[in-house]
Amino acid sequence: MTKPSLTDYLQLHFIVLIWGFTAILGKLLEPLDSSALVLYRTLLAVGGMGLLLLVLKKTVQIESGDRWRLLATGGLIALHWITFFLAARVANVSVCLAGLATSSLWASVLEPLLLRRRVRAVEVLLGAVVMAGLYLIFRFEFDKVAGLLLAVLSAMLSALFTIINSRFTQRLDALVISFYEMVGAFVGSVAAVALYVLLENPLPETLYPTRPAQVLWLIILALVCTVYAYWVGVRLLRKFSPFMAILTVNLEPVYGILLAVLIFGDAERMTAGFYVGTLVILIAVLAYPMLNRPKTRSESSLPLTTP
Repeated sequence: MTKPSLTDYLQLHFIVLIWGFTAILGKLLEPLDSSALVLYRTLLAVGGMGLLLLVLKKTVQIESGDRWRLLATGGLIALHWITFFLAARVANVSVCLAGLATSSLWASVLEPLLLRRRVRAVEVLLGAVVMAGLYLIFRFEFDKVAGLLLAVLSAMLSALFTIINSRFTQRLDALVISFYEMVGAFVGSVAAVALYVLLENPLPETLYPTRPAQVLWLIILALVCTVYAYWVGVRLLRKFSPFMAILTVNLEPVYGILLAVLIFGDAERMTAGFYVGTLVILIAVLAYPMLNRPKTRSESSLPLTTP
């Protein structure tokens, strides 16, 4: 592994800042429905990743079994993104990102079940700390409980597909994995939009962008926050240890909440109890890679994920 330069450190933090901006884009794209938003995001991402694969001359030929598993995992990603953007709208960006911060601890719960490894005492302890942080948020922001629950569900889905991906990344190219998963996410979002239309009989402006600004935000969401951020993030993993990468990515809620307050002002200002609860969650999340640091690079199981 080559030693990372100052530029590499700045790039890594810039990628995390981009991911923190994703929930803000979801708010800016209102009244576009969250399922329609994911449909356009994945459609543009498939095109961008397909072009990237052509430029890099990478083959997308993989075994049939792997192809179907990746497409199914893409369906989970679609559901994760739909609940993520819906959480930001039902509550606000700050509550959404506070709930999403639990994804690392969800991974510590799900990984032993799915990968058949023993549960570590430190994970149980930090899980209890996260629950205490969530209790504080519930107590002081009771009117935003629905949004927080959606964000926690989104975090669980994020941890689930990340664990699944940890198996694929050992055998397949990361960009090829992402391409098939974006195709699966697109198909999943098409199904979600069809269900939304069937049940809600929605207004046209909730199904497709009606303003030039919305088109611009969608392009930024798909090409910058998805294709660019993922591609650069994977490249940076070759220079950083998994410990350093995960530790930095866990700062995403901090960057996102600060950006939300700057952009949306009073709509994002919360009670003191919310910030105390969020701080408790962030302390647990940032402590996790320090207390559970793998001895070797091969012992780290989870790659970077995008919100």
